[in-house]
Amino acid sequence: MYVNRPMRLADYDYSQDGYYFVTSCVQNFMSVFGYIENGVMCLNLFGSIAYQQLYWLGSHYPYITIDTAVVMPNHIHCIVCIDHVGQGRDLDLPGHKIKSLSELIGAFKMRTSKFIHRNGYDDFKWQSSFYDTIITSEESLQIIRDYITCNPTNWPRDRNKP
Repeated sequence: MYVNRPMRLADYDYSQDGYYFVTSCVQNFMSVFGYIENGVMCLNLFGSIAYQQLYWLGSHYPYITIDTAVVMPNHIHCIVCIDHVGQGRDLDLPGHKIKSLSELIGAFKMRTSKFIHRNGYDDFKWQSSFYDTIITSEESLQIIRDYITCNPTNWPRDRNKP
């Protein structure tokens, strides 16, 4: 019997400073963002939209940075860095709310879906929720960066079908 378990740690504050490894998949793992050729991800229009919206997060929310990211045919991987004090950005002032990782990824998924729908793919959907890992060491951060960067070269050729 399948038991639905929570995706996030129960008592963890996902708006606190740190590095988070995020994976979000397209519903039914449909390959809609492009294809891999010779180990290189070739983004189509929808993949370009997903890529642009990832980096929109960093421009819209000044306390986050997309450290490393890749858009794959049917999912995205990224490292989100939340730093609400660093780089001269003091967001502890009244009126500034730090969004949680779930709220940030929700904004990304909503905007990506909106722009993909506007560009003719009305049935596009993300899977609900996303996968995350809280990165707790410099060594783990580097391993995950390498994993993300090398992800297209590890994509099986038989999975390149739309």
